[in-house]
Amino acid sequence: LREGRVETFLARNLVPGDVVLLNIGDRVPADIRIYEAIDLAIDESSFTGETEPAKKITGPILKSNGHTSKKNIAFMGTLVRCGNGKGIVINTGEKSEFGEVFTMMMAEEAPKTPLQRSMDILGAQLSSYSFCIIGFIMVLGWIQNKAILEMLTIGVSLAVAAIPEGLPIVVTVTLALGVMRMAKRNAIVKKLPTVETLGCVNVICSDKTGTITKNEMTATIIVTPDGHVADITGTGYNDRGEVRIRKSDNENVARAALKSLFEVGCVCNNAIIQNDTLLGQPTEGAIVAAAMKFGMYGTADTYLRLQEYPFSSEQKMMAVKCISKYSDDRQEVFFAKGALEKILPQCTKYSANGQLYSLNQKKEQEFLAEAYEIGQQGLRVIGLARGTSLQDLVYVGLIGICDPPREGVRESISILINSGVKVKMVTGDARETASAIASLIGLDTLHMRLMSGDEIDTMTEQELEQIIDNVSVFYRVTPKHKLAIVKALQRGGNIVGMTGDGVNDGVALKKADIGIAMGKNGTDVCKEAADMILVDDDFKTIIAAIEEGKGIFYNIRNFVRFQLSTSIAALALIALATLMSIPNPLNAMQILWINIIMDGPPAQSLGVEPVDKDVLKQKPRDTKEPMITRSLIINVLLSASIIILGTLWVFNREMSSMGITARDTTMTFTCFVFFDMFNALSCRSQ
Repeated sequence: LREGRVETFLARNLVPGDVVLLNIGDRVPADIRIYEAIDLAIDESSFTGETEPAKKITGPILKSNGHTSKKNIAFMGTLVRCGNGKGIVINTGEKSEFGEVFTMMMAEEAPKTPLQRSMDILGAQLSSYSFCIIGFIMVLGWIQNKAILEMLTIGVSLAVAAIPEGLPIVVTVTLALGVMRMAKRNAIVKKLPTVETLGCVNVICSDKTGTITKNEMTATIIVTPDGHVADITGTGYNDRGEVRIRKSDNENVARAALKSLFEVGCVCNNAIIQNDTLLGQPTEGAIVAAAMKFGMYGTADTYLRLQEYPFSSEQKMMAVKCISKYSDDRQEVFFAKGALEKILPQCTKYSANGQLYSLNQKKEQEFLAEAYEIGQQGLRVIGLARGTSLQDLVYVGLIGICDPPREGVRESISILINSGVKVKMVTGDARETASAIASLIGLDTLHMRLMSGDEIDTMTEQELEQIIDNVSVFYRVTPKHKLAIVKALQRGGNIVGMTGDGVNDGVALKKADIGIAMGKNGTDVCKEAADMILVDDDFKTIIAAIEEGKGIFYNIRNFVRFQLSTSIAALALIALATLMSIPNPLNAMQILWINIIMDGPPAQSLGVEPVDKDVLKQKPRDTKEPMITRSLIINVLLSASIIILGTLWVFNREMSSMGITARDTTMTFTCFVFFDMFNALSCRSQ
């Protein structure tokens, strides 16, 4: 709103002081101080991790603590779920809360991957050892009065052969093929070395809302007053799923009770589902979706709404007064839904087996006990009632709603834990919700601690580092807390993977050794910060990525083993010949030719070996362990010894009394190549 006229233009042209009109479905273009709000609720899950939209008010707030307490501010990048309002732009771009998180993220440097660190150390080690041995051979030849030019030629040839110049090619090709395989499995990797990092990850910190769960409220259980219980399958705002009635003596009576309950839920409702997209409150959308799964479409259209008593945080219930559109009975009917402890006091009767019974205190306690039991599982309990007046309602049942874990998450976490990867859940949600979801997905909440963001604020970095291994769930956390958690884990020597989908995850995703963003519902900030994007938002894809990462490292190590055994064999062969004062078994051209052949197809093929399915059962590799381990050195020396002894035996057998001939070196060269080919097959089987 500029100069009294409503205009539409790009968000980047907004300036502080502009008046913005907000309607349902709008993306908030800047940080806005709201001065007019009519039933305005904004989805801030990308900032706070809260699934339920935040109700907005217009009055001043004397003290604020985090995003959730700033109830008179609409934050840039959030989504208007219901209602409408007006506000004044107070911050744009980098000055907005969204911009501050982005600036914090850009200030964090992405660490080097374990593979890059291993390759740096390996390159330095190979170069120093090779040049020392070549220098020793040249000095020894000079002492023995051998031709300097000949020794120099041999030295240069050995230097070329000893340095595995094929290593960068093999590493790049192996990683590139890994990236291609990952793309086919719905994971887009932005940087090549990232693929292998997944094989080293020993801690995964996962955001809850939108990552472990779908960020879509779903009705999962219904309990009617006559004791009928129904489970609802399927997730999301659609009709894919069914309502399954548990054991019932009379299924027709049970279905009639469910129909009555869904009728109340749909009529006392402002949500609309169009093409699997929700317009309105997630909780109301969950009830409409459940009714659709029961085969009830357009139920609200059969009634004419006369009056609405909107939901408020004080009343904790919503009611509507209606009359039937198509019935001759024009009697007014009230439909109500809300917190059970607010609904039951308005009820005088309850419906059971198609009959109405008087609601006594004993029955009321039974209904409250049912609600408490469902609430303990982390579900939000909604009570439903109908009647001729708001003081004379008939209780028709309750419905349990939650943001359920994605399909396959529990199995994936079980596989990760069994393979030595610790999983920690990080969420902005309340303790009860976080604990319930953690139990559902198989995290240990009995023996491990649950820690809040406020507790992290009171700790020093050292205190957090000491206690963090005993914490499985972090709740009520902000972007600053998530960053502190990742840093504390890294200081403890862990390789940390961070998964997330919201603006509040961006900083931690950038700092983690590997940041994993959700592709479908993830914000642009988290996709920018992440190293890998899951196209289908499926947590199970992480398992495939870890499998790929471990396989790639073993392929690279097999290649290094093959290259080292070839290089050591060639160096040792010439060194022994020089020490024994016999002619060199191989000339400079043959040494270079062996290098060309062995750096070619045999070496390259080791880098593209398919991943062994059992690789997942192995623990994440220790990044402190060098690429060249003791067992690898023993294997390399054993292989090199066999090549050297076999080649020297052939050279000695073929060498004639007339001195060394072209036939002798050719036989030696052929023997060396054959030995090395068998060596390649041996490395492949490791």
